[in-house]
Amino acid sequence: MSARTACEVSGHAHRIYEVVDRGSRGETSDLVASSWVRCLKDYRLDPSRPSRPQILDEVRLADCCKRSADIIDCAKLEMTTLYQQLGDPELAVVLVDTDGVILHMVAAPGFSREVGQMGFRIGAVWSESEVGTNGMGTCLVAGEPVAVRQHEHFFAEFTNLTCSAVPIFDPDGKLIAALDVTSRSQLMQQHSLVLLGMTAQTIENRLLDRRHRDAYPVHFHSRPEFVYTLHEGVLAVDADGRILSANRSAMFQLGVRSLGDIRGKMLDEVFQTTLEEIVRRSAKSSFHPVPTFRTQSANRFFMVAQEPASRATPGSAGNKVSVVRGVRSVTERPSGQFGDPRLSSQLGLAAKVIARRIPVLLHGETGAGKEIFARALHDGSPCNAGAFVAVNCASLPEGLIESELFGYRAGAFTGAQRTGRRGKIAQADRGTLFLDEIGDMPLSLQARLLRVLDERQITPLGSEECIPVDFQLISASHRNLPERVAEGLFREDLYFRLSGLEVELPPLRERSDKRSLIQTVLEEEAGRPMRVASEADALLMSHPWPGNLRQLRHVLRTASVLCDGDLLALEHLPPSLRVGLKDRPEPVLDFSSTDDETPEEAIQLNPIQANERKVLLRLLEEHRWNVSNVAKTLDVSRNTLYRKLHIPLSHTG
Repeated sequence: MSARTACEVSGHAHRIYEVVDRGSRGETSDLVASSWVRCLKDYRLDPSRPSRPQILDEVRLADCCKRSADIIDCAKLEMTTLYQQLGDPELAVVLVDTDGVILHMVAAPGFSREVGQMGFRIGAVWSESEVGTNGMGTCLVAGEPVAVRQHEHFFAEFTNLTCSAVPIFDPDGKLIAALDVTSRSQLMQQHSLVLLGMTAQTIENRLLDRRHRDAYPVHFHSRPEFVYTLHEGVLAVDADGRILSANRSAMFQLGVRSLGDIRGKMLDEVFQTTLEEIVRRSAKSSFHPVPTFRTQSANRFFMVAQEPASRATPGSAGNKVSVVRGVRSVTERPSGQFGDPRLSSQLGLAAKVIARRIPVLLHGETGAGKEIFARALHDGSPCNAGAFVAVNCASLPEGLIESELFGYRAGAFTGAQRTGRRGKIAQADRGTLFLDEIGDMPLSLQARLLRVLDERQITPLGSEECIPVDFQLISASHRNLPERVAEGLFREDLYFRLSGLEVELPPLRERSDKRSLIQTVLEEEAGRPMRVASEADALLMSHPWPGNLRQLRHVLRTASVLCDGDLLALEHLPPSLRVGLKDRPEPVLDFSSTDDETPEEAIQLNPIQANERKVLLRLLEEHRWNVSNVAKTLDVSRNTLYRKLHIPLSHTG
């Protein structure tokens, strides 16, 4: 970078004195102006003189890195990810400790060499007292996000740079580091601050897990889809149910200003549940979020509690038996997560092969719980510390699947985010990639996916850089993939690559644990113990559930809202389930016939009825058991279609 002329240095210093002495701030922010005041009056720095940061020797730097070893370890991967998201070769992502010492830096070699000449490198001390106003140093003093654009630096030597920094707090709420992005940009840095803030939260969450490995992690949010995401609240709870720590999202959702307002409280003082109960319910729901409520409040949250990380590690003593009523972790007994023996057996087999990085292919009807099964498999796998990333290949527009999977660099195409985007495969690095409805993936993209599976590296759109990835793969489809291969709609080599172990998930109507599953889902949706009246139980057990678990959950969610007490009666069930019930008290059609007895034989249909039923089943399969779409196709009402699906056993025409 070119040196500043004497005139430029003098003009820059004059502007600082003018702001500090006369208060004529103009466009200067309060944060920057306050920093200039500290630099002049507290640190006795002179803006007209050149300044370079102090560089620590190897011994002192090693000592700093040792003290911050866990922070560096939690931050490295996230910093690399952030650098890839920003997609600019002329920037650096930097981590500094509370003394302003640069501990770790991610940057392109050319930019790193260039800024290194001015002391911007690992081991340099960029505290505010050393080098004046700058993103890292000023953020550490202010304890909040800071953006320092070029001319806002205290020393003219650094006015070619723009710095954005955010603080990082440890599980005790103490400021322990700052994360910074430094570039040559002249623009406002709101987008960088947003991405930095998200990255800092991820680092803080990782640090929370690391420093409380013996505690029970409790994940929650007011919306179930946000559990297991960056937006979730996380509590670390000891075996007695006492809250040890909480992340920032947890404190925000609970309306507390500091960790001291919640630390030391029992879990049941904050939520209407005990640790023992929420661990049991979480295991029973295959670690899908279950509802609970705040104490003395009607605010509903969705929560998951898991075994401590120290107990979930294979071979550890805590992996044998949980201290909470013998509830065991998924890693210890993956086959015990489902009440249906077939599902339990399948999960046990799948757990063995996924541990050896053999891909698993799930088959089953829409709504049968393929993602639940996949998540349970991930939770019990060696990669459970990584992310579980689910991609529905059927729900993404064909033109966006490639960018969603592989990501893209800034400016890769019209409409792309200015900062670029990290793809789903990169997000699944060191974790699990779940490709749902893989049979609907376009042929053009199947070849790229096959190459990724073989080479274990990806190339984002608009980039020539190959990024190594390591993940375990679970895919799923309701389609018959061998038939798709025969029709030329699915690559045979990809099918063989995906089908290390094929697992068939039974539909809800065939599950032996259907009654207990209904009870579990009902209590999850109601958030309280519930009973089911005999008439309602008979209807729920005999219904064919074409939408499987997804339909069941929707029905029971509605019913639990309509039911004020603890007894679910027939009138609480949706009309679509009860249609025609009074006119035909006979049992309704049960699709769970044995292999030796066809459904037509079981209900003695006449030829017209039998043919009509075959057509309906074919249409339902084509429309993934979406009753509304089938009704539209046939130009009949949903009630008419439900009546045809519930033909009485005694009906002979």
